[in-house]
Amino acid sequence: MQELKRYLELNSNDEIHFSEIVNILKHYDKETFSEAIKLIPKDILGDVALELPDRYFDDMVESLEAKDFTEAVKELESDDQADFMQELKEHDEAMASEVFESLDKNEQEEITLLDSYDENEAGSYMQVEVFTAREDELVQEVIDRFAKLKKSKVLENVHNLFITTKNKTLLYSIDLDDLLTFNFQKTFEENIEEAEESFEPITALDTDDIKEVVNAFKEYDLFVMPIVTKSAKLIGRITSDDIHDIINEQATEQMYNLAGLDDEVEEDEEIFKAGKKRASWLGVNLVTAILASIIIGLFSDILNEIVALAILMPIVASMGGNAGTQTLTVVVRQLTLGDISQGDAKRIIFKEVSISLLNGLLFAIIIGIIASLWFDVENLGYVIALSMLVNLLLAGFFGSIIPLFLEKMNVDPAIGSTVILTTVTDVVGFFSFLGLATIIL
Repeated sequence: MQELKRYLELNSNDEIHFSEIVNILKHYDKETFSEAIKLIPKDILGDVALELPDRYFDDMVESLEAKDFTEAVKELESDDQADFMQELKEHDEAMASEVFESLDKNEQEEITLLDSYDENEAGSYMQVEVFTAREDELVQEVIDRFAKLKKSKVLENVHNLFITTKNKTLLYSIDLDDLLTFNFQKTFEENIEEAEESFEPITALDTDDIKEVVNAFKEYDLFVMPIVTKSAKLIGRITSDDIHDIINEQATEQMYNLAGLDDEVEEDEEIFKAGKKRASWLGVNLVTAILASIIIGLFSDILNEIVALAILMPIVASMGGNAGTQTLTVVVRQLTLGDISQGDAKRIIFKEVSISLLNGLLFAIIIGIIASLWFDVENLGYVIALSMLVNLLLAGFFGSIIPLFLEKMNVDPAIGSTVILTTVTDVVGFFSFLGLATIIL
């Protein structure tokens, strides 16, 4: 704990950054952590809590009082307040209720508003703190007001000034660097009329899917996006740092899903809960493995006669599985990034099948020659070559069509795709190899 004390002593509040503290806290055992968390300044305690892995939250709840969390929440921006309260509620509902009641009415209303949105809606990720001005205001007056709010630390991370009507209908979005070119003695309306560029904002509805917002940030290289209602009323904003966190969360979720895992369960410390979730997918995998074994059993006679088939058989299935996984990974990732439109299905399938066909021809020739030289079995090289070609071709086809089909059915293409693909490549690989061997040899 001396490292933390030394860091806090050497840095004033303005120089302390929560990420540095998080890195220090991660090295402590449970007992030391419980004592160390009490030393964290309350103005950054909320940021520290949100940055730490979920497993530390229980220890925080046990070590701190409700008043500590109340002070921490008050220092956070609205979106982080909602996240913090949700996290606290999951770990200790009674304390979360006590902290919520301790907040002022405005903060309670903001948290309630953000919680009212579904998890995938843009409104649940927005900050309600926005700096606005009316089109009939003088630029100088607004800049003076902005400077005052900034000095008092009421505003943070302001990238754009939003111009609205009196009833909060959004009209324009002005970058701060563009604002410097304005005539400060004129109104915003006059400056915008004289300007040669457009200040029409790129917006998102509060009910839009957050994936669409992420794609818009990438497409237009945005720092901030205003969030509006269907009536164009400005109610919040989403900033690039929020988008960065969302992208990381989506990437983590996708990686877990491809392996048949649940990211929320895996971050939990409950061994039984995580084991149960993994077991469900392992059970599915067992069923598919049995199916592949049944296919092999159908050709037991020829396997007993030609031992070389049993030696070469895993090669065909393995190559098909790896080729299919390559295709699957590319398609799922492009779907997540929004790089594949509804009319792109034929293009993607043709591309992936073509790649698989080329690789199939290459490795069919290679394994055909190896098998001919390795075993003294007539036509064995042709059998495995043809089987390799068929399996890689179908691996490319199903590796592309499975995620596209799941996406069309509104199912996350990362979930279950791997299990389905593995079944297909194993069954096709074994059946084609042994079937061709039965016919040709």
